[in-house]
Amino acid sequence: MQFDRRETLLSLSALMATPWLSQLAHATVPANRRVAILLFDGVTALDAIGPYELLHRVPGLEVTFVAETKGPVTADSGALRLIAEQSLTDVQETAILIVPGGGIGVRRVRENQRVMEWIKVIDQTTTYTASVCTGSLILAEAGLLKSRDAATHWALKNMLGELGAQYKPDRYVRSGKYWTSAGVSAGIDMTLAMIGEMYGRTEAQIQQLGLQYDPDPPFDSGSDQKASPEIIEAFLARRRR
Repeated sequence: MQFDRRETLLSLSALMATPWLSQLAHATVPANRRVAILLFDGVTALDAIGPYELLHRVPGLEVTFVAETKGPVTADSGALRLIAEQSLTDVQETAILIVPGGGIGVRRVRENQRVMEWIKVIDQTTTYTASVCTGSLILAEAGLLKSRDAATHWALKNMLGELGAQYKPDRYVRSGKYWTSAGVSAGIDMTLAMIGEMYGRTEAQIQQLGLQYDPDPPFDSGSDQKASPEIIEAFLARRRR
């Protein structure tokens, strides 16, 4: 029997592109070992990458980036792109969902009915649903933080309250299965605590050492509780531009 090599390769390419085969490959990792990190245009990169750098090193966990559609998204800086490996339809269950924050990107997600509905549905399958920085506004918009204690970036604390959550000025907050962190870098602290909860202190400390995460900043203005009024006003003035 003669085979047409070109025709065979085209057939294999078409087969590999089928959604069900993509989902089958993803399904080789049990759902209780999967982590999905949501991406969107306008995302703050460290909100997503901080948790990723810890979680993808935990043995047995599979971490994937998911967006409304597969492909690149542009971070809030406008100078960096991240790649979503999976679309919303590819991810139907996950052990951990992480929703990062961003500027106008968060508002657009909150107004995107398709993404918001996916968050509500996927939340029903998670062991933990978490947010970093203003990602908590997205969870609150979805109704997942109603009457719950939650953290967010301090500059948006009033908005979080308007959406039904109870703002706490902590580095991270856990309320049931929901984890929320303060701004940007706090997502690393939250993720370490989450790893400790899931796999114990030893695993969390291994991951902390691997990243050499030992903060010792040269300045002590990392929260609105520590920064001087002049620094707070300077920061807010830049946000208003």
